[in-house]
Amino acid sequence: MRRAVALAARGLGRTRPNPVVGCVVLAPDGRTVGEGLHRRAGGPHAEVEALTAAGGLARGGTAVVTLEPCDHTGRTGPCSRALLAAGIARVVYAVADPTAAAAGGAATLRAAGVEVAAGLLAAEAENVNHAWLTAVRRGRPAVTWKYGATLDGRVAAADGSSRWITSAESRAEVHRLRHEADAVLVGSGTLRADDPHLAVRGVPDAVQPLRVAVDTEAAVVRPGARVLDDAAPTLVAVAADLPADRTAALAGADVVRLPRAATGRGLDPAALLAELHRREVRSVLLEGGPTLAGAWLAAGAVDRVVGYLAPALLGAGAPLLNDAGVDTVSAALRLEITDVARVGPDLRVTAVPRPAGVPTTEGS
Repeated sequence: MRRAVALAARGLGRTRPNPVVGCVVLAPDGRTVGEGLHRRAGGPHAEVEALTAAGGLARGGTAVVTLEPCDHTGRTGPCSRALLAAGIARVVYAVADPTAAAAGGAATLRAAGVEVAAGLLAAEAENVNHAWLTAVRRGRPAVTWKYGATLDGRVAAADGSSRWITSAESRAEVHRLRHEADAVLVGSGTLRADDPHLAVRGVPDAVQPLRVAVDTEAAVVRPGARVLDDAAPTLVAVAADLPADRTAALAGADVVRLPRAATGRGLDPAALLAELHRREVRSVLLEGGPTLAGAWLAAGAVDRVVGYLAPALLGAGAPLLNDAGVDTVSAALRLEITDVARVGPDLRVTAVPRPAGVPTTEGS
């Protein structure tokens, strides 16, 4: 199963709007005779690719797969039927399929006499498929907030300079995160300060994500902005109540008008996420600055945080986070750290919001 999880990870950034899935087929004597992964939407599912590689050696064997085999016909046929046709005797999967259309593969296999076991390395399989599972369960894209900061929590110096706080190794990892996301999102502050490009560089055969520029007042993005070049598709989000002439400079660009946030500042995160979900975006990398990040955290629209901490101190300058709707320690947005790793000289910390009702363990 751990090998199947690794295979699934190879599909990250390439399968939109489908999940990433890995499969290993074992012969009756336990030998690995086939491996597969879901490489792109509309292409063979992981089970079919692995069964094709195994051929007749799959008969009487075991299929180990990260997600419950599907039981419906879409752009491809049901994997449950493919497993039965190949003569598989046992199926072990990690995570149940939460979709109404595709679920039921396990029941179909059991009804046909196949031994089925579920839950093996479920946490690891959930992690690699975090974005898709979150999108299915919550009905909106999964959002990862990424930031780079000094150890004292600054994302820019007092003079506004910010290049480069983190290392070349960390910046290379960010391009991998972009590649694995369906969309990369920034706000007007970042657009104004950095004129960012937001496309993936340095990742072979990368599928470019949708670049989302949140320009609420239609005051920042103009012809010639790097985010409007042809390196990747771009969506410019503006406030729905703006007069038509405010977006005249964006003629020819993909512009969507959305309601403002209830606070009156910025756009409503839920409305933007709903629009992205409609466009089959299942994962968003939030690269905006401290104001946008604070608004999205306050709205409960962040599912994972990835912070790159550089071994440096500034003492003054822009903080990594502005108002997130917290005015007392007891109301702090508590996170659970899921991974800590060195990236060059920097420290990468990955965390997810702590579920409601989970007690804290901090001391006084």
